[in-house]
Amino acid sequence: MKLVGRKKEIKLLESLYSSGNAEFVAMYGRRRVGKTFLLGELFGSRMTFWHTGLPPYDRDKTFLLRDQLQAFHYSLEEYGLTGYQCPKSWLEAFHQLEILLKQKDDGSRQVVFIDELPWMDTARSRFIHAFEQFWNGWASRRKNIMLIVCGSATSWMSDNLINNKGGLYNRLTREIKLNPFTLAECEEFIAAKGIAMSRYEIAQAYMILGGIPHYFNFFEKGESFAQCIDRMFFAKDAPLVAEYRRLFGSLFTNSEVPEKVIKLLATKRQGFTRKDILAKTKIQDSGSFSEVLNALQSSDLIVRYLPFGESKRNEMYKLSDNFCCFTLRFMDKMQKGDSQYWQKNYTSSKLNAWRGLAFEELCFAHISQIKKALGISGVSSTQSGWILQGTVETKGTQLDLLIERGDNVVNLCEIKYYSKPYIIDKSYDTTLRDRLQTLIEHLPSKKTVHLTFISTFGLQQNEYSGQIQSQVLLDDLFVEE
Repeated sequence: MKLVGRKKEIKLLESLYSSGNAEFVAMYGRRRVGKTFLLGELFGSRMTFWHTGLPPYDRDKTFLLRDQLQAFHYSLEEYGLTGYQCPKSWLEAFHQLEILLKQKDDGSRQVVFIDELPWMDTARSRFIHAFEQFWNGWASRRKNIMLIVCGSATSWMSDNLINNKGGLYNRLTREIKLNPFTLAECEEFIAAKGIAMSRYEIAQAYMILGGIPHYFNFFEKGESFAQCIDRMFFAKDAPLVAEYRRLFGSLFTNSEVPEKVIKLLATKRQGFTRKDILAKTKIQDSGSFSEVLNALQSSDLIVRYLPFGESKRNEMYKLSDNFCCFTLRFMDKMQKGDSQYWQKNYTSSKLNAWRGLAFEELCFAHISQIKKALGISGVSSTQSGWILQGTVETKGTQLDLLIERGDNVVNLCEIKYYSKPYIIDKSYDTTLRDRLQTLIEHLPSKKTVHLTFISTFGLQQNEYSGQIQSQVLLDDLFVEE
């Protein structure tokens, strides 16, 4: 499989490779987002040393330090170190790495890649101390060293490298967060595999898998979209059902609390405030709980946002990871073992209802494409949904997406995932007018509201479509950033 997308990251990494200075690069991002693949494809033949930490959930944690050191020693031997015993500490292990690099040094760039670095930092191992000594005491003084470290445990990467207050403070020369693919990159990936798939189906795939390249790699030629989803999730021993637990195992030593948070957020698409999360899960409020929320955010599993018209104290957290949303929503069906569930229910009302909600999240993930389609890429904006609770005297309302712009315009966006051009009928026209008027009443008089329709195939023109100021189609969401 050839390297797809990642143009900005490739350009940056190549410039660092050619900088002529010692470089210390930290790349982080969600599990399976493609960090290792990118670096392996880009630098594979140019690697001087490559090691990957052992995953904690695959080993008896009592012996994890010993196993990590043994694995590191095997990597040293693989790249040419001979005559040394397995190190008994990380100080000794990194000293052996220094010896190897000196032996191989011919003056050219030496790329040292340590993958899944957080897994190597086991309890009481003094790993960070030894790693600091390796970089500060030796590698940083050698202009031909390019040290690249990766990790899926993004909170660890942030606390110990990016925001380190100790010996590694301000030592990184570059940090790179690798984000999930956009729809455009997913389309390029599918095409590179030689698979025929319409944009309508690629969007559905994104709504299930997010922009995670590894998950898209499960699509195969000769199968329909529905057949592929059944094989991934609903067949016996479906590979991506187990992936849900592995995801949390890669992020947390103890995943009980974060999984509780995720399961709660999955029950309400608008999410909950921090106070509500604590009350409903009965988790104790503490600094460690804040760390869990930060870790879930930095791993792109949840987002924190301020709903329209609310004060800072009413910030909300919502589940934004498509894969987790889908898995939790259909977990009961997966466990029942109906191997053709998606094929049998492809046109059912339940799946159509899911598509409608999932498409909204897809749109939130492609705000830059929406703004580009509206011609407002250069205008500052904030995005959120809005729920106005009804009272005895007034009717409540719910708005899918509001784009509050710096030019005093608010785009009230209605979002519809539909298999053909959408028809606004009299009843829906009345609903739209009510929503528009309600929003206007809650905005300063200087603001103008543009009713915007985001859909797969646009609107069918009729007597009710004239009030729509602008449209964004599915094709617009496939435009490269």
